[in-house]
Parts: sequence; C-alpha cells; structure tokens
Amino acid sequence: MHFPESFRFSSRVLVLLALLTLLVVGSLYGVWADYRRFLDTPLDVPADGLVLEVKPGMGIGMIAQELQRQPGLSRPPLYLEIYARLDDLAPRLKAGEYALSPGMTPRDVLERIVAGRVIQYSLTVVEGWTFHQLRQALAVHPKIGQTLRDASDADIMARLGRPGQHPEGWFLPDTYHFPTGFSDEAFLRRVLLAMEQRLAQAWSQRAADLPLNDPYQALILASIIEKESGVAAERPIIAGVFVRRLRKGMLLQTDPTVIYGLGATFAGNLRRRDLIADTPYNTYIRKGLPPTPIALPGADALEAAVHPVDGDALYFVADGQGGHVFSKTLNEHNRAVRRYQLREQ
Repeated sequence: MHFPESFRFSSRVLVLLALLTLLVVGSLYGVWADYRRFLDTPLDVPADGLVLEVKPGMGIGMIAQELQRQPGLSRPPLYLEIYARLDDLAPRLKAGEYALSPGMTPRDVLERIVAGRVIQYSLTVVEGWTFHQLRQALAVHPKIGQTLRDASDADIMARLGRPGQHPEGWFLPDTYHFPTGFSDEAFLRRVLLAMEQRLAQAWSQRAADLPLNDPYQALILASIIEKESGVAAERPIIAGVFVRRLRKGMLLQTDPTVIYGLGATFAGNLRRRDLIADTPYNTYIRKGLPPTPIALPGADALEAAVHPVDGDALYFVADGQGGHVFSKTLNEHNRAVRRYQLREQ
C-alpha cells in the first residue's frame, strides 16, 4: 500500500512528539521522585547535632541556603522552597535557634521552624542569692540580651512597673527557660511575677494569729529563714522560733541580717563590734523585722514563714553538721553554744 508523502511526514512528527512527551513526562517524574526523596531522606546531621539559626527577617530562600552551607547538609535549596510554598509554610516561619539532630529530614526541619520549637536555655536563680548576685548571673549569661547593665536597682524596679520598691526578695528562686536573646528585663519580669504570685498564694493560706502585718513582712521573714538554714525540714522550726520571739517582743538576734546590713564591709567573720554596729538590719540591737528582705527566699522558706511549727524553743545554734540545736531557755542555749561553737565537750 502506498501512503502519501505528507502522511509519512505527519507520522514521523507524531512519533517525535510522542517520544518528546515521554521524555518530558519521564524527566518530570524523575524530578518529582527526587523531590519526594529529598523531603523524606534524613539530613547528614553530625552525631552531636548542630544549631540552625533563623534570624529575624530570613525567608525560606535564605533558610534553604543556610541549610545548604552546613557541613554535610548540601541539598538542592529549590526543593525546600517549593515544599514551603506548596504547603503554605513560608509565611509561618519563626526566628530563633533550632537544634537539628541525626535522623531529621528537611520536612522535619521546616515543621520545627514553623512550630517555633526553638532551643531553650536556662538560668537557675539560687535560693538565698541576693538581688545583686542575680544581676551578676544575668550579666554573664551568654544567651540573655543585655539591656540593664548600666541601670541602677531603682531604675530596674521602675522599668518593671514597681517604682520605689526595694528589689531584694522579690524574685522567686527556680530554674527558668528561655530562647536565645531573651532580655534581662523580660527575665526579671517573669521571675518577679512568679514571686508575687507565690507570695500572694502563701499569704492567703497563712496560719492564724501570725505576728505579721502583711505579705511583705512574710517575705522579709522568709528571707531570714532562707539564710539561716539550708535544711528544708528545719525551716518551719526556725520560723517558729522567730514567730515566738516576735510575739514576746524579743530581739531576733539573727546573724544573716547583721551581715546584710554590713554590706561590702563584712570581712567574712562576724566580730563583736559588728553585732553592735548600728544599721537598720542589725537585729541584735533593733527589735522586730529588718526593713526589707535580706535575700531571695525559695518556696519552702515562704511556706515556713506562714506555717511555723508550734513549740517552745526560743533559741538555736548551728551544730557544725549543717543543722541546728534548738533550746527553750537561755541557759540551755548557752550550753549548746559552748558545745557546738566553742568546741567544748
């Protein structure tokens, strides 16, 4: 059978078009398969992990390039951009530091960034610290943004919305977590709020007939209890001693208040002249509580201050083993002092 020349030409064109279509479809399928493999293939993250920093204003293109620059993570950045745009993730990316661990895929990385699961750093505010020590810890923390270095204590309290309030005691000891760049002011605001809430709760559940006029006096007493003993079980007993002395109008005679009042002049050991130095915090010569807290009390000390243990002890002395010996009379106390402080058997 004889076909016209035009028909044979048309057939060749159709065959070429079909082959071209197959090549295009095959190439597109190959690209699509490679794209899918890219999304679900674990990145070559080192065994100890690495940190990806997404800076404010970084778009998906810059993030993809940053990933490509990381050792062992080289992948076509275009694939990551396509995935982010197809799934509407690009507008939802959040700045911060992100921990990448072995086994994570590009899909996992973007989902983490969209969720804002940034690395959390921590700072522990230690029970018994002074506000000055808290400021020092904030100033040297490498991940906290510094905005208060040159601010006075009074300036800081004003910025925290507490103008005229003495800062000592108002920051609750605990471990706090935060992302990189979290400011020192924001940190103090959080810790201040935590103390205000804990103090309000403790005061609302306080024991009846305490010789304390308001929550602030409870905070002052808690700070003294905190400095007197690191043994949690002893704190309610010590609180009971101080409460009974307050009720009787006795001097509290507690060394930590004297030391706080001496400030930078304290040489490390209390001397007889220190006990008669006339400062507002010298409870050997001034009745009642000192004018402010002397440290940052923890939750246990707060609880002890508002729930002191009943008893008849009016004195206590350190036993040299981390605890204290309690006495109900001055004679008993003097014997305990001679035995435990003067090393007499």
